[in-house]
Amino acid sequence: MRTLRIAAVVEAVSLMVLLVNLFATHIEAISSLVGPLHGAAYLVVITATLLSATASSGVRWRAAIPAIGGLLALWQLRDRSRANHL
Repeated sequence: MRTLRIAAVVEAVSLMVLLVNLFATHIEAISSLVGPLHGAAYLVVITATLLSATASSGVRWRAAIPAIGGLLALWQLRDRSRANHL
């Protein structure tokens, strides 16, 4: 779960950096650095969700949604773990 949490945050933050760079300055060095980082974070989100023992098929599908999938999957898994503790 920790890996998923970190990867989801990295994916979201890197997307914001890429979008700000695209619309504001468009510096190629930023795109060259942050683009692969964003792609790797996206793949880690999908892989971590697939390997999670508590993830349902719906959570796994949500993880594959670009940009917000990691946050959606994390939110669903957190809600599921809270429900199990009640």
